[in-house]
Amino acid sequence: QECCVQNAAREYAKLYAAEAETLEGFGEVPEIIPIFLIHRPANSIPYATVEEELVGEFVKYSVRDGKEVNFLRRDSEAGQKCCTFQHWVYERTSGNLLVTDLQGVGMKLTDVGIATLAKGYKGFKGNCSFSFIEQFRALHQCNQYCQMLGLKALRAPHQKQRKAAAPKGKSLPSPSAAKKTGPKKGREHRDFISSEH
Repeated sequence: QECCVQNAAREYAKLYAAEAETLEGFGEVPEIIPIFLIHRPANSIPYATVEEELVGEFVKYSVRDGKEVNFLRRDSEAGQKCCTFQHWVYERTSGNLLVTDLQGVGMKLTDVGIATLAKGYKGFKGNCSFSFIEQFRALHQCNQYCQMLGLKALRAPHQKQRKAAAPKGKSLPSPSAAKKTGPKKGREHRDFISSEH
């Protein structure tokens, strides 16, 4: 499964690179290194994986649950391009698949994860919970590379302002009306998420 996931993510990374490298000023693109399964019949553990050794500072540009705020991810060129890669895959698969757990040395990445919807995507099931897709959608902040690729913002800026302004509103007619409004908003949010899946 590890080989299947990493090599599937590698194929997406190749498509991403082919598109990004045509853009003036985009520069170097992250690469997911290949991983191979080897059979060692004489060994007590007959199967193993092997890949290129990465030498240098190992950095986690994203984590599986998407919650960690990592300055190297947010501020470095490699980190921003990894986030853009995630956004590109998400958009390319209509929100059905996300490459996550991006980590490595510089632009060379390894040990990645893939989240798909519960039923999978085109016959492929990832190794991460589909909740990571929802978390990515909620937490991703577009950067200059997302803009260069023409990726659509995952949430409009005015939606964020509306949520912040909602608790300040004092025009609710009665406490019972406020109780009715609260659950309705929760249902609308769940319906929106489920429509994405």
